[in-house]
Amino acid sequence: MKKNKLEPVTSSPLKRKRKKKNLTLIILIPLLVLVLAAVTYGAKLYAEAKKTVDDSYHELSGTNNTITKNGKTVKVNPIEDTISILVMGIDDDSARQLGSARTDALIYLTINPKSHEINMVSIPRDTYTKIKSNKFNGKDKINVAYTYGEEEASIATVENLLNVPINYYVTFNFDSFLEIVDALGGIEVDVPVSFTDTNTLGNGEVTLEKGRQHLNGEQALALARTRHIDNDVKRGERQQLILKAIVDKAMSAGSITKYSNVIKAAGSNMKTNLKFNEMLSIAQTGIDGTYKFNSYVFDWTDFTLDGASMVELYPDSVDFISHRLRVSMGLDSKNETDSSDYEFKTNGIGNYESDSSEMDSSPTYYQSN
Repeated sequence: MKKNKLEPVTSSPLKRKRKKKNLTLIILIPLLVLVLAAVTYGAKLYAEAKKTVDDSYHELSGTNNTITKNGKTVKVNPIEDTISILVMGIDDDSARQLGSARTDALIYLTINPKSHEINMVSIPRDTYTKIKSNKFNGKDKINVAYTYGEEEASIATVENLLNVPINYYVTFNFDSFLEIVDALGGIEVDVPVSFTDTNTLGNGEVTLEKGRQHLNGEQALALARTRHIDNDVKRGERQQLILKAIVDKAMSAGSITKYSNVIKAAGSNMKTNLKFNEMLSIAQTGIDGTYKFNSYVFDWTDFTLDGASMVELYPDSVDFISHRLRVSMGLDSKNETDSSDYEFKTNGIGNYESDSSEMDSSPTYYQSN
């Protein structure tokens, strides 16, 4: 088996080291930080943030905002109940001329306001899985689900893959990262590796050197997007790094005067079924106490199908992470795999074979930030 040119994940398997973080560093919704800031810094910003959220609101038939309590079906209450959110970052197909939008980032998370615990997993964009949509019912890369049915198809596909419900969704066009970063005056990021890649429009290059530095929007987007320096798993980690840097900068005192522009940048590139009062409820739980953050990464391998590179998530890895997510939502009972000293190791058994001789297997790990 030949190794491809992707850099494998080398971290050790499942580690139980946790640090506490504020909810606003975890939720991965930049606008939520702005909502919280608006409450703190004045009525004008509050009104702007509320209008932005109201204008971005879009309900879907594919999401279910209800749970069962005492035998009755009731709407979830973010300040009392564990909720799930699917965060989708999409390509700007009009600017990049892709012909159709795709999800460049898929992040599923659960938030428990009582235990102050968040569980999160990033789904590699090239994951080969069953697509659930009205236009296509077959297997393909998970990122094209958005092409076939936008949020509804993406939500149905993720629910099918992970065997979990999705209460809420937030979709960000990746242009929002560029515009928000520039509206904030740039962000500080510890760039993990040196690289050169094409810019957003494909008519130039962005070059970054390894190390901590100040990035503008174009540079930050290049770091979040590039596919040529490592692998899909590391790419998800870089996207989380950018999101954290955006939130850190947004929460700094020097950014208060820039909030109006940031709110406009976020709102023009966002769609969600979270209402303003629900965002405020989630923000309130972050004020009430810090959150423990559990981040999961799948065990995976890659293979080629009809000349295209695909990612296969090992079934036992999917089952393990699905169980952890379902436990966090009270849908599964805990078992021996939930003990504090349990270390998950994949059996490495997949369902697909490569049609070429090049294949790479990369171990996964349980990461706590």
